Amino acid sequence: MGAAFPFALKKRLEQGASKFKIVVQSFQRGFLLVVFALFLQHSKPYALSGSPETFHWLIGLLGFVILFLIFYRYPSSLNNKVVLAVKTFTIIFAVVLFSQLTYSKGVGFLLSRSDIIILVLANVALFGSIIWLFTQDKILIRLGILAFLLAFRITHNIDGSWTKLIWNASPIPEIYKFYFLQYLFIVIPGTIIGDLIYKWIKSERKEEISEKFYLPPAFLFLSILIIIWNLFGLYNRLLLLNLIGNIILLVNYYLMFRNANSELFNLYKKFFYWAGFWLILGLTFESFEGGIKKDPSTLSYYLVTTGLAIFCLIAFSIITDYYNKKKYVQLLIDNGQNPMIAYLSNSHIIMSIMALTGLSSLLNLILINPWMGFLKGLIITLLAALVTSFFTKKKIFWRS
Repeated sequence: MGAAFPFALKKRLEQGASKFKIVVQSFQRGFLLVVFALFLQHSKPYALSGSPETFHWLIGLLGFVILFLIFYRYPSSLNNKVVLAVKTFTIIFAVVLFSQLTYSKGVGFLLSRSDIIILVLANVALFGSIIWLFTQDKILIRLGILAFLLAFRITHNIDGSWTKLIWNASPIPEIYKFYFLQYLFIVIPGTIIGDLIYKWIKSERKEEISEKFYLPPAFLFLSILIIIWNLFGLYNRLLLLNLIGNIILLVNYYLMFRNANSELFNLYKKFFYWAGFWLILGLTFESFEGGIKKDPSTLSYYLVTTGLAIFCLIAFSIITDYYNKKKYVQLLIDNGQNPMIAYLSNSHIIMSIMALTGLSSLLNLILINPWMGFLKGLIITLLAALVTSFFTKKKIFWRS
């Protein structure tokens, strides 16, 4: 999300949109993501019942249709008034439908019943886009904002402090909490990476990458190894060994940059500096808040995963931009281009169809050990990815 801001917002600025208009559009997008979070959760079969039956699975499929009509990027040839009418009618229908349903806890539609991940994304999409808009060429200001977020993170539990007052203040707690903004620790670094990618793509120099310079295969190997090493070291709580291993890997990575002689190589070099910075900073905070974990998310979680995400980006870029083997990761690209469909293709399409056809019961027969459970998860995830890829190839996109 963070890396996408420079591309989406610069395009609007180049088209002549004012900053005020873009801010208004950011609020609209945030609102639509909140709608997505609400309708998504209210149409999940497992939200309706702990043991979903045919009716619940059908509601899941209907939920997909509802969200499709709201978020589908309609052809530009279609009259805007018609599109607005379809979306308005669909939202009203959805509100009426979900208000009549009874959920697993015996109550109907609740503003607090929303998909927490999408709700967090709605908050950081709003604030992250506005921050980037007013700090386009001012990275230090963005880093300064993170410093203030860090101060809030450390002091919000102190009784009598004004930071605690702001942290807990919310006009609509079901939609906004200051705590959600902690994910700006991931989004804002993402905007910095997005700026670097945008400048590289806009560069006038069109080099034949594979012919201009030699990139050691060790770059791809190290980019992946750093991720695996941290998963192993942190999961097994081998913290000192993990740190030493990271230092060794990062030093080796750095030594290979001495012969940087191309636009792409220099881009990787900049990526590496930021990735190494966030990773080591995150490992330094690892003992803070009881050790790294996602839920409740810790400061080290934001920073470490940010660094690892950049290394992952380097690995994928080497495959697609250097080796020109885009086809090997095309399935991931298709899902990345259609993230909203990708997010619910499992819960609303694959799981519903498998349950209605009896395939889920058949697949459960293989659950004889953890590895077969892993295989089941892999099959379902692959099917969900293929569904999303189908929509992408057919040029059917969802946009908020």
